[in-house]
Amino acid sequence: MVSSVLAGRADELAFLDRVLREPPAALLVGGEAGVGKSRLIREFLDSRPGVRTFVGGCLQISSEGLPFAPFSAALRRLVREIGVEGVAALLPGGTPAGLARLLPEFGEPDTETGTAEARIRLFDHVLLLFERLTADEPAVLVIEDAHWAERSTRDLLSYLIRNIPSGLLVIVTYRSDELHRDHPLRPLLAELDRADWVQRLDLDRLPLRAVAEQARGILGRDLDQRTLDAVYERSEGNPLFVEALLDCNDRINGELPESLRDLILGSVRKLPEETQEILRVTSAGGDRVEHPLLAAVTGLDDGALSRVLRPAVAANVLVVDGDAYGFRHALMREAVHGDLLPGEHTRTHTRFAEALERDSSLVPMGRVAAELAHHWYSAHDATWALVSAWKAAQVAKEATAYTECIRMLDRVLELWDKVPDAAERLGVDHAGVLEMAIDASDLAGETERGVAFAKAALKEIDDPIRAAGVLEYRGRLKIRLGHPKALDDLREAARLVPADPPSGARARVLSTLAQQLYLLPTGLEEARALAVEALTTARAVGDATVEAHALTTIAGCDFSDYDGERHLAELAKAEAVYLRGGADDSAMLRIATNESHVLEGLGEHERAVEVARRGVALAGKSGVARTSGAFLSINLAEPLVSLGRWDEALEVIEHALELSPPPLTRASLHYIIGVIAVARGDLDAAARAVSTLDAVLAPTFSRTQELFPSEGLRIDLRVAEGDLSGALDAVEHVLTELQPSVSVRYGLPLLCAAARACAEAGGERATRLLTRIRAAAEKTPEGGRVQHAYALLFEAEATRAEGVLDRDGWAAVADAFEALKQPYPLAYGLLRTAEANDPHDAGAREDTTARLRQAAEIAEGLGARPLLERIEAHARRSRIALGGRTGTPTLGLTPRELEVLRLVAEGRSNREIAGRLFISAKTASVHVSNILAKLQVGSRGEAAAAAHRLGIV
Repeated sequence: MVSSVLAGRADELAFLDRVLREPPAALLVGGEAGVGKSRLIREFLDSRPGVRTFVGGCLQISSEGLPFAPFSAALRRLVREIGVEGVAALLPGGTPAGLARLLPEFGEPDTETGTAEARIRLFDHVLLLFERLTADEPAVLVIEDAHWAERSTRDLLSYLIRNIPSGLLVIVTYRSDELHRDHPLRPLLAELDRADWVQRLDLDRLPLRAVAEQARGILGRDLDQRTLDAVYERSEGNPLFVEALLDCNDRINGELPESLRDLILGSVRKLPEETQEILRVTSAGGDRVEHPLLAAVTGLDDGALSRVLRPAVAANVLVVDGDAYGFRHALMREAVHGDLLPGEHTRTHTRFAEALERDSSLVPMGRVAAELAHHWYSAHDATWALVSAWKAAQVAKEATAYTECIRMLDRVLELWDKVPDAAERLGVDHAGVLEMAIDASDLAGETERGVAFAKAALKEIDDPIRAAGVLEYRGRLKIRLGHPKALDDLREAARLVPADPPSGARARVLSTLAQQLYLLPTGLEEARALAVEALTTARAVGDATVEAHALTTIAGCDFSDYDGERHLAELAKAEAVYLRGGADDSAMLRIATNESHVLEGLGEHERAVEVARRGVALAGKSGVARTSGAFLSINLAEPLVSLGRWDEALEVIEHALELSPPPLTRASLHYIIGVIAVARGDLDAAARAVSTLDAVLAPTFSRTQELFPSEGLRIDLRVAEGDLSGALDAVEHVLTELQPSVSVRYGLPLLCAAARACAEAGGERATRLLTRIRAAAEKTPEGGRVQHAYALLFEAEATRAEGVLDRDGWAAVADAFEALKQPYPLAYGLLRTAEANDPHDAGAREDTTARLRQAAEIAEGLGARPLLERIEAHARRSRIALGGRTGTPTLGLTPRELEVLRLVAEGRSNREIAGRLFISAKTASVHVSNILAKLQVGSRGEAAAAAHRLGIV
């Protein structure tokens, strides 16, 4: 049950690679037990077979550990490689006796073994040995589990790192969770950390997306979202715990393996018995237990409780969080809780519930309902567990904690049949609970669960109006899943709700159906008619939210890309309606989605970025980051790609994927990853993106905005791979199965990719296909300036496919994309223009030089390696030097790193930087580490000072 891939550690592997290239150096790698320190180091070293490696681990054989254990293990490997004589040849006098303290193969230790002189002689021999070993080739010494290192090992390690030989990289791993406040390794780490050549790497737990990747590597398939969330919640992203929780049937192991249980409870069992007793009570309190609540439950006063808990805090079993305590890891709490006997379990949870019933101020107000639901359920009191779970679900929904809301509603549904008067106590029938669960699933992005809840609700509902509401929900959820019959539910819902009298239910159903139809190639006319009826009905019943949605749909139906400003004006009207009285943020989020989409279509990339960024922030505040927020991240990443801010776009996508969004949204995010990967020459990543798209998109149902870009990416990838026959197969599929001319926004870029494939492939087949491509292009309607630029690009590529390199045409392409501030197609146009220049014309040569230098500078800044290689190849053929590029020196910092550096100079923390830039704190930390390395400084303060001194900020 070990993953075949190392998930979520790409940044750490890149960091290790940089450290390896810059010896001498030492790297201190910390992380809790099971987080993957050894796996990371092993994967890193296995990928570099030419690097000479020595590995030794500290052993906990006694309370102090085994002296010099890791060095003895490293030397034993060296003896196996070159023999005792080979080792002796590397030492003074040709004798290894000075190392006899480490290995018996080197003879008997001298009688002065315990003296200071003998220790110094031993340390010098170890240092000299590594100096001579690395004289001709670099080496890596790995010391694992340094938290178990005794005094002698720590002293030798310190001596070696302080005098580290050239060519040696020392990697030291330790369990950060074992380092209690008085642990002897702490001062050594702090001391070593001050050396310029020593770096630290703190290995965090994996985010949700990486856990999904790890689970896929273990099982060979994706986990369903519910199981994945449960695994992530219990493991908290610890890779070892993920392995232990999964079984081969996609289920979660209820019982942890004894070996893992022993690992988790090892530090608990070292504590005094009275502390262990209070820990068992504390474990019943949940993830976070306030000190006053724990005092009320245990009956201890503040002083006595603090005295008993102090050893657990010192041992890092409990973590202090304000005035509350929490276990270091959820599975540790679970394991301790499992030690409660059945009677103790019921009594303890009852005491917690009764204490909260007496005094709800013992915990923050927002948590009272959830705490009571947890304790009454654990105390096996079905009636009060049901009542408190229903109340907790309502509180969670009001707080936009939709995942927690679903969990509580699951509890209500589970207990329903155990409480005879459940409906009377809650004031709602069973179907009503299911309807609330559908709504919460929709908001939380739990799409498949919402569909299941809807199916169950429809079996219980007789009222057609109520059934229509459930069908409308289910249809919307199915659309997110790419279900080919999603519209059937919406049409049936519309049939069930009568037009007379006007009702909010009919307005909502018609609005949702229209919203989906207008995104399909053949649904525009019907969509507009339905949206107009929805608008009229919404106004009649005073539903501002549906009115704003209907106006947004009509705006999309009525206006084309070339008429974008009018589209924006209509969206402004919809926003005014929403502000007048919208019941929720769904309309505003959709308006932000459409507005950013239109702005990108107009070539207003910066404005599109700002609108989409505000939408992402609103989605987060509204608790729908996983759905609307992730979708708006697509609209944020697209203009960033256009502007050449590729690293920033990838960070936005990474952050969105961490939320585990619905399949269609996830596919579109992977499409953008694939576009950048092709441009940067990472064809493996691009191929993975195409595979993700193929697994999600359904040609019979998916929209042009999803299908057309994915087919264009497929064509570009096959061209990049040199599979020109496969590229033409993809072109033929597009021309036969799709209708590129129905969308100027998405059809023209697709036709550009098709024409480019024909130009690269050549031959009779390409010529025949080009005729059909031109015919499709002629049917494509006119658009705005972005579409005009792509029309120029299409004509230039088509002409190239016909064997003519049109210099004026390519110059027009470059000019058009320069006006749009889109650097990548600009650089491509500059290259093609330079290729079309007459090499024998002196004036043309100057133009070629200028264009190639500008193109090379752009390609290098983007990391577009394949394009840069083509530019450099043409420069070599033309005997043109590219050294005269312009631009402000940035000390090797990328544009994104400059942005992070400015925030560092403002004194922002990693978490604040992450919030400002919509990235994860881990990504911000990686950026800061890269900045410190490139500026060759040791702290954030020094980086800020250097930035001001150099005029970067």
